[in-house]
Amino acid sequence: MAKRPGGITSTAYPRYLAGKLGGAAVSLLAVLVTSFFLFRIIPGDPVRAMTHGVPTSAEQMATLRRQFGLDQPLWQQFTDYCAKALTGDLGMSYQFRAPVGELIAAKFPATLLLTGVAVVVYSALGLWLGTRSAWRHGSPGDRLSTGIALTLWSVPSFWLGLLLIIVFSVGIGPIPGMFPTGGMESGDETGFAYVLDVAHHMVLPVLTLVAVGYAQTLLVMRASLLDEMGGDYLTTARAKGLRDDVVRRRHAVPNALLPTVTMIFINLGHVAAGSILVETVFSWPGLGGLFYQALSVPDLPLVQGLFVVFAGAMIVTNLLADLLYPLLDPRVGR
Repeated sequence: MAKRPGGITSTAYPRYLAGKLGGAAVSLLAVLVTSFFLFRIIPGDPVRAMTHGVPTSAEQMATLRRQFGLDQPLWQQFTDYCAKALTGDLGMSYQFRAPVGELIAAKFPATLLLTGVAVVVYSALGLWLGTRSAWRHGSPGDRLSTGIALTLWSVPSFWLGLLLIIVFSVGIGPIPGMFPTGGMESGDETGFAYVLDVAHHMVLPVLTLVAVGYAQTLLVMRASLLDEMGGDYLTTARAKGLRDDVVRRRHAVPNALLPTVTMIFINLGHVAAGSILVETVFSWPGLGGLFYQALSVPDLPLVQGLFVVFAGAMIVTNLLADLLYPLLDPRVGR
């Protein structure tokens, strides 16, 4: 039987690939079903919420329900929703009176900028510190970094964000307020000054996401590498005269990467979803804040569309991680 490089047979990998693609397709179908029925249990009438405070007759209310398809039987609403979603049509927002796809596309760059920068920073930081901590486990540095990581991992992100606003935006004691309390820009800058202004607004929300995210990556990488450190292949590598840093870099770390790669790809999925709590605390104009606005109505098409995008991003990034595994470990996919 022909084999691919790294020991993966030419017939086994296609089966592995087909299984993963099939699982992703089933998951996406489950997301469509869940997104429709889950948000139907939210209390409140969308039409009444939209017309709150505005004198509206019963005939006008009925017209609005008919316009948004809320007068149809639930099964018909579901079939129409699935048929449109499969063609990329996520519906029309109740409160914004605009296509859901356009609203998501307009807010996505802000979320991509914020969470993308945070994910890159805390993934790199967590991998580096996790590797050093595991390789020197039991040392004062290991105990200190692990203790800090456990503390930060247990801290709610919204609470940490509020604390940073109090300390570094409002100012406390001898610490002056140095950063904006929220938003993405001041609104009166152009050119390079605009870039600096956006970076200035990003400091606290990025710091909040990095503080919580790096802790998770560090602990997973540390635990994974500790499991590998007792392997006979590392003893053999040292017996061959390889330096300790070479043994760590070339042998131990690559074999410990699989759980951490899963974590990193899950975090990449969060780039699309953003952080609803952090974006809300810092008034960041991204998808997280849009989701919060949609839930408050409830704006069912917008909530459903955002849910599909968030869950779809997680499914796709997990699929990419599964496809990457055989390149890291040839035993996967055989």
